[in-house]
Amino acid sequence: MSIPSDSVEVSPHGVPASRHRPAAWVERLNNIVGVLVEFPAAMLVLAEVVVLLMGVIWRYFLHQPLIWSDELASILFLWLAMLGSVVALRRGEHMRMTAIVGKLAPPQRAFLDLIAIAAALAFLLLVVHPAYEFAAEEVWVTTPAMEIANSWRAAALPVGMALMILVGVIQIFRLGRARDALLALATVAALVGIAALVGPSLRGLGNWNLLIFFVFGVGSMVLLGVPIAFSFGLATFAYLALTTTTPIVVVVGRMDEGMSHLILLAVPLFVLLGLLIEMTGMARAMVGFLASLLGHVRGGLSYVLIGAMYLVSGISGSKAADMAAVAPVLFPEMKQRGAKPGDLVALLSATGAQTETIPPSLVLITIGSVTGVSIAALFTGGLLPGVVLGLTLAALVWWRYRNDDLSSVRRATGREIGKAFLISLPAIALPFIIRAAVIEGVATATEVSTIGIVYAVVAGLLIYRRFDWKRVYPMLVDTASLSGAILLIIGAATGMAWALTQSGFSGSLAEIMKGLPGGAPAFLVVSILAFIVLGSVLEGIPAIVLFGPLLFPIARQIGVHEVHYAMVVILAMGIGLFAPPFGVGYYAACAISRIHPDEGMKPIVGYMIALFVGLVIVAVVPWISIGFL
Repeated sequence: MSIPSDSVEVSPHGVPASRHRPAAWVERLNNIVGVLVEFPAAMLVLAEVVVLLMGVIWRYFLHQPLIWSDELASILFLWLAMLGSVVALRRGEHMRMTAIVGKLAPPQRAFLDLIAIAAALAFLLLVVHPAYEFAAEEVWVTTPAMEIANSWRAAALPVGMALMILVGVIQIFRLGRARDALLALATVAALVGIAALVGPSLRGLGNWNLLIFFVFGVGSMVLLGVPIAFSFGLATFAYLALTTTTPIVVVVGRMDEGMSHLILLAVPLFVLLGLLIEMTGMARAMVGFLASLLGHVRGGLSYVLIGAMYLVSGISGSKAADMAAVAPVLFPEMKQRGAKPGDLVALLSATGAQTETIPPSLVLITIGSVTGVSIAALFTGGLLPGVVLGLTLAALVWWRYRNDDLSSVRRATGREIGKAFLISLPAIALPFIIRAAVIEGVATATEVSTIGIVYAVVAGLLIYRRFDWKRVYPMLVDTASLSGAILLIIGAATGMAWALTQSGFSGSLAEIMKGLPGGAPAFLVVSILAFIVLGSVLEGIPAIVLFGPLLFPIARQIGVHEVHYAMVVILAMGIGLFAPPFGVGYYAACAISRIHPDEGMKPIVGYMIALFVGLVIVAVVPWISIGFL
């Protein structure tokens, strides 16, 4: 899941607006590079949809499997991840924490944004040559189905990194004055030089280096606004280069491994599906039906918001897309009925956390890819926990709105409700179609998104008659950018997790967690508290990639069902993600709602308590997560 982390006024490129105007040639170069990168990235998204859909049709309907389809999809996928990362860097869309940076004065804030770009450049310059070496070595590996050198796929790493270096240089001089840009570059270069000088003295510290690099180092970079992927990458590179003899090319291999899981192809495809749902009006149709059904009761539109987010989350898999689809439809009417803006954004944030487990959640897909848990089981287990948290939110809504005067609100007639239901039926059916396709074996969890995409396109063209062809290309570029930002985090976090494993930390952590007094209940309590904190700082996907491979085996050993454990940690991360002051999801909800963050600080406390109560119920009653497996 990617969520815009801007909690302050920003330019379209993700940095505070300033009076600086870049030179004309820099702007022209930026535009040229944008076209050269965005077009192939968009075409790669489209190609992935076509290749996977062909695989479904040939295998299930024509009974002639295309043995090369998955292999081609895997090759194109790494190129999509790297070019998408380039687009994200150019557009300032790599995930970063801005809650603290955003509180600084504009000049300091602008300089730290330049430092963030310089830090990203430092990482890329340090690993671009090892990435080239890795790709060169892959020339000796031949793909089994297409029988071509694997370097065609691995070349995406050095090419993507080289393009990101070019884009980073353009952006740092485009978004800041030359003096400030050079100062930022010199500052980061000096820090790298100091680290190289003190490196030899660190080797004798043993595992204390983990604290220095992965706690203090990563924490400092994240708090200063360095994108999370590059914070992970720099810390891992520094740890291995300064305190071990491990070749850096090995880290590049781990990054490649992390980004190349075929199941992760579901990330860009479900992101695209979410954008299609919003564009075709399917989300609006579902919200309209719920509003006609419940709009006349006290707090009725708040119940509609809870239900709409549940349904839309079951389709899009992207929290930002969910909130953008629902809030503009409901908020104007809710404001007319007297709802306060702060309460609206607080409830929107709470429903975002509530629906983190609703399939096809990108976090569920990520858990399946990094821990080996069945994605079909995760999809099944995620439905009921969302209902439980929805009920706790609904209970709070009832209490807050129990004395509302609705004498002026007209109740929809049965005919109007029936008409709204018929209009929304094709949209409501989509989550069930996706789930049935996986269960019946029509498509894998990776391929099923292509069925959803085709269904959404057909429904938009033939049923809802809302399909803006001019928006298709921007949606493909948006999909590539968001996917690249997510996948680069997964790659960097995979490299960090490998470094932690090689250090022996994972074994020590396992022994500590297994030795907690109280057994499984104590393990769940510690996990809940830890993932609430991790969710607020790292967001769900990087936290899962980093700690999932360490903690899920421990959960199995002490008797906690892995699907139950997945639901508990996802909901805990969801609370952290949407809880201010650090939860970036809260600021995304404010940006989408156009409501100042200060207005929701007080009302969101009650909703967070309601979510925590629901989380405790899910943790205490495993049947909620595994009863239908």
